[in-house]
Amino acid sequence: MTSRKCLLTLVGALLIFLCAGISLAKEVAPELPPGTYIPDVARPGPAFDVERATEAYLAMLDPEQRARSDAYFEGGYWLQLWQFLYSAGVLVLILWRGWSVRMRALAERVSKRPMLQTALFVGMFAPLFWLLTLPLSWYTDFFREHLYGMSNQDLWGWLWDQVKNLFALTVLGIIVLSGIYALVRRASERAWLWATGFMFLFMMFFLLITPVFLLPLFNDYKPLEEGPVREAVLSLAHANQVPVDNVMWFDASKQTKRVSANVSGLFGTTRVSLNDNLLNRTSLPEIKSVMGHEMGHYVLHHQIIGTIFFTVVFGVGFLLLHNAFERMLPAWGARLGIKGRPDPAGLPFALLVLSVYFFLVTPFVNRFTYTFESEADLFGLNAAREPYGFATSAMRLGAYRKLEPSKLEELLFFDHPSGRERVEMAMKWLKENQALFASQPAETSGN
Repeated sequence: MTSRKCLLTLVGALLIFLCAGISLAKEVAPELPPGTYIPDVARPGPAFDVERATEAYLAMLDPEQRARSDAYFEGGYWLQLWQFLYSAGVLVLILWRGWSVRMRALAERVSKRPMLQTALFVGMFAPLFWLLTLPLSWYTDFFREHLYGMSNQDLWGWLWDQVKNLFALTVLGIIVLSGIYALVRRASERAWLWATGFMFLFMMFFLLITPVFLLPLFNDYKPLEEGPVREAVLSLAHANQVPVDNVMWFDASKQTKRVSANVSGLFGTTRVSLNDNLLNRTSLPEIKSVMGHEMGHYVLHHQIIGTIFFTVVFGVGFLLLHNAFERMLPAWGARLGIKGRPDPAGLPFALLVLSVYFFLVTPFVNRFTYTFESEADLFGLNAAREPYGFATSAMRLGAYRKLEPSKLEELLFFDHPSGRERVEMAMKWLKENQALFASQPAETSGN
């Protein structure tokens, strides 16, 4: 099959997938009604038992809800494998069919300047890779999300978000890869080390611009109006020295049913943001517990520490990539049309090597992230002092996160504490602070 026929076949398959999604029916995932739930056995008293209180919260989801949540989350284990294999297959296709060399040749005809050639190559490569991986993205991010009742977005809204994502990734890819390839041309044998330093600077830059330039591409951010929620969030921020004087909300409900919030930005761009699902479908104690967790990431400097960690991860990957090129070029370079490490036509090979590396180290990265999330959970409990809100929000997340994984599942796939762990943490905290909740009402609802 010629390259043109191969590409047309893939595009045709893509159109079939997209057309199939136009009339996809939405299933509504059952969820907990608004309100902070306090089971009788979770009330303060001399007979308070952490295990009984934890089990009472876990029993809030019926067997059907638990089965649905488990199926959704466990399916994600396989998706990690399929996404890796599919993306790797696309990279091999681009490399083996000579598309990468043709894009390089076109970039060379347009400009004689190596940096501009790299930028032009990335500007062609990114849309091609995006197009070829769009069928899998459609399945994982649109079809499957609707199948489990997690998405509110129609097909065209989802496609428009994908186009915006392509635009952002292309621009960022041009910046990153133009810089890295410039270092490869200049430093040669030590290029992997210089590229590691470059990635650190870029990740810091990414954190800086994210709340101002990237997140608003996908959602509208507006100041939260005066009221109990805004006052509570600002009070929590000021008490923990988070440097913000405003609270934003964004319209995530146009895309998803998930609740979320974040404290994003660095060096003057720090912003506290809550999505409208959190505002409209949870109670004030839950909102405070979620925001306490998010502020914990900021106060504990997780963004900076995480950037250093991932710099090291990238550094090891770049070193492995350097050695992989050393072995590949003499054996396959001429056959694949790759002139050397500075040749952008070798980008698919570089991404293939890095994708294998990142797939293999995923469990280690997950455990690192898991530690951060556990620390932020504990910080949030101490800062917000809302164990019931924390436990209730953990059960809401149980709609799409497995509540009780096995030890092996947790070790390999979990980058956050499980629902059981989070509820149990809240109940342990409550046991040691019962005097604060002696007069707690049966149920607190609303914002």
